[in-house]
Amino acid sequence: MAQLSDDCFVPGGDMMTVAAAQKALRQRISTAVETETVALRAAGGKTLAEDVTASLNVPAHDNSAVDGYAVYFDDLDASQETRLPLTGRVAAGHPLDRAAATGEAIRIFTGAPMPSGDGAPGPDTVLMQEDCSEDGDYVIIQPGIKRGANRRFAGEDIRKGEEILSTGVRLQPQTIGLAASVGRQTLRVYKPLRIAVFSTGDEVREPGEALPAGAIYDSNRFTLMAALARLGCQATDLGILPDRLETIQTAIGEAALTHDLLLTSGGVSLGDEDHVKTAVNAQGSLDFWKLAIKPGRPVALGRIETSNGATPIAGLPGNPVAVMVTFLMIARPLILLLSGCRDIDPIRYRVQSGFEYKKKKNRREFVRARIKSDDNGVPIAQMHGRGGAGVLSSLVGADGLVDLPEDSTHLDVGGMVDFLPFAEVMT
Repeated sequence: MAQLSDDCFVPGGDMMTVAAAQKALRQRISTAVETETVALRAAGGKTLAEDVTASLNVPAHDNSAVDGYAVYFDDLDASQETRLPLTGRVAAGHPLDRAAATGEAIRIFTGAPMPSGDGAPGPDTVLMQEDCSEDGDYVIIQPGIKRGANRRFAGEDIRKGEEILSTGVRLQPQTIGLAASVGRQTLRVYKPLRIAVFSTGDEVREPGEALPAGAIYDSNRFTLMAALARLGCQATDLGILPDRLETIQTAIGEAALTHDLLLTSGGVSLGDEDHVKTAVNAQGSLDFWKLAIKPGRPVALGRIETSNGATPIAGLPGNPVAVMVTFLMIARPLILLLSGCRDIDPIRYRVQSGFEYKKKKNRREFVRARIKSDDNGVPIAQMHGRGGAGVLSSLVGADGLVDLPEDSTHLDVGGMVDFLPFAEVMT
């Protein structure tokens, strides 16, 4: 369970920038989950809970980078071709069974260990087979090769004792491979964050049910559940809670006992029929972070006190596009920090704008966009779909969001902008 201070979600002012909100989360939120040891093949997508130090050099020995011939460089004639006897053969996993002498050439293959010398360093240079020719039991080598060519040294990739992975890294295919390269069979990781997701409102219906007048189908809950799955979370669908205080209070109180975070969209405001705020305050506290962001509204962040500790709760706006933007900017960093992840900043890419746009100052705006390339292959961001925080269809087909900073008021066609791909923040 998260160790949350009493004031961890107290806002820092009337209007918060996205950067300030994310900084506050970094400063106030700590890991909420325990660790477990898993097999390497099961560690992908999880967050590392230990520092990994190499127990050996990689590669473990000097080896050949190509198929060719291992020789002593000092045996080569710099002005004309050199003719050396072929006296041995070395393949990967099969080292030469003797010391290599000067004046000879050893047939060697990619990854094979460089032969040792007799009480001295062995061959130090490898000639590519394409640059040589064989004549019976001899190899003919043309001049021009450099000393040490095509030779890889022990520890060239990783040195024994070097820290190769740090706590808080989300494990990707390449990091799994790196752990395997130093012989690790298991890794200690953080357990998946347990998140309870629910919606509230008498007007909200499950897809497939009859839709009476004034009712809407619940789309946000399904959007959030899918996003949480991509982040490796263990999400529980609590369904739709009716607009009844007692029901909501009981549901969130019980969920807080068995989950690390509660997540909702809509239904958290100051209206007479919005009971989530009252239900949370009865068991903890709830604060509203007024973000200088569009699309978006105040994000509700709070804590439920239980016998096990404090469980955070995040209430996102109800409009579908606003819920997506605030999820990416606020809920995703919160989830990663609670999950033990240290790097919560997605990569942004600088691209050209293919559209003109006006905005208010002191407010950060996110514009749905698709990326297309011009005739020169330069990526251009084109505005996608109809505007509005409730236009869910505008997210479908968009590649991501153009991020317009607070101090800008006008964007011209051809201007450079930051682009945040959905692929970057949904994995």
